Amino acid sequence: MAEPAGTGGAAGPGGGAPPRVLTVAGSDSGGGAGIQADLKTMLALGVHGMSVVTAVTAQNSLGVQDSWTLPVAAVRAQFRSVVDDIGVQAVKTGMLAGAETVAVVAELLAGTPAPVVVDPVGVSTHGDRLLAAEALDVVRTRLLPAATVVTPNLAETAWLTGVRVAGEADMPRAAAALLAYGPRWVLVKGGHLPADEGAVDLLTDGTEEHWLRAPRQAVAHTHGTGCTLASAVAAQLARGRGVPEAVAAAKEYVTGAIAGGFPLGAGTGPVDHGWRWRTAGGGPARTP
Repeated sequence: MAEPAGTGGAAGPGGGAPPRVLTVAGSDSGGGAGIQADLKTMLALGVHGMSVVTAVTAQNSLGVQDSWTLPVAAVRAQFRSVVDDIGVQAVKTGMLAGAETVAVVAELLAGTPAPVVVDPVGVSTHGDRLLAAEALDVVRTRLLPAATVVTPNLAETAWLTGVRVAGEADMPRAAAALLAYGPRWVLVKGGHLPADEGAVDLLTDGTEEHWLRAPRQAVAHTHGTGCTLASAVAAQLARGRGVPEAVAAAKEYVTGAIAGGFPLGAGTGPVDHGWRWRTAGGGPARTP
C-alpha cells in the first residue's frame, strides 16, 4: 500500500489540519448517499473531506429520478485542483457513471500516492443503475488494480466476477475472483445473505482472512450504507490504520449508523451518520 501523501495525524486546537480524504463520486440530492454521505462520514470520523463530483442525480427516498454525468474534463480538473494544492491521505471512489470517467479516474489514482478505497457502485439501494454496462470491463481492468481495498456487496460481486454468493461458504471463492483483478484487499460484504447468517463480511488479501460479524438488524432505513462504509474505511486509512484495523473500525461505525437509520420522505430513509454524537449526548437530537 502506498504511503499517504502529505502529513497525517489528528488535529487538535491549533494543531494544524486533520487528515484529508477525497471522495470521487456522484451527488445525492436527498443527502443519504453519494458525496453527501461521504462527507458526513468523514466529518464524523475526524478527517477533512473533499470532493470530486462525477455526476449529479435528482434523487430522493423513492429512488433516482434522473442523472447527469459531468464531462471528464471537469472530473480531471476537480481532482488536480484538490490533490495538487491540498494533498490527500486517502481517496474513496463511488458512482463513476460511465466508462470514460472510470478510465480517467483510474489514471488519476495511479499517479496519486495514497490508499484508495473503491466502492464499485453499480446499482443504488432503490435498484437504479448508476454505472453504464459498457463500463464494466474498465472497472475490472483499470479501476480495481488501483484499489487498496474494494468493497462490493453481493450483487456487485456477481456483476464483476460472475460468482454468486448464496451463503458464507461461497465468500472466499468470490473474494479470490475479485483479487484476480489486482486490488490489494477485497471486502466482500454479506449484508444481503439470508437472515440466519447474520451480517458477515470477509476481508482478505489472498493470504490473510478476517471475518467481520455483527448482529443482523431489523431496520428499514439503510440508504447510503455502502457509501458510508467505504468512506469510513478511507477515513481510518487516512488516520494511519492498517487495512484490517481500518475495516473493523469502519464496520463498527456503520453498524451504529444502520441502527440509527431514520425515515425521510415516503420511501427508504438514510443511515444516521451522526449517531455517535447523539448517543453521547454531544450533538443535536432528532425531533419526531
